[in-house]
Amino acid sequence: MKSLALFLWLIVPAGVCLAIFLWGTPHVVLSYRFYDNGDAHNPLAARIYISCDYFGVSGWRTDAAHAGACPWIRFFRGGGQ
Repeated sequence: MKSLALFLWLIVPAGVCLAIFLWGTPHVVLSYRFYDNGDAHNPLAARIYISCDYFGVSGWRTDAAHAGACPWIRFFRGGGQ
């Protein structure tokens, strides 16, 4: 039973690999494009986003905005574009 306990640490890496397989790798939004409402430099202005650029372990990914918004973190499957 003692030797079995030595392999418990493998649960965490196996869980990370399973999460990457199911959902993909995490990417964070660093750039986006939106319809200009005449107040482009006001961070509090209401905006409708067109596309979002994400950066993560597989590099840059561009995705269309969902319902006019860009989530801060997205999960993408697979390698490059």
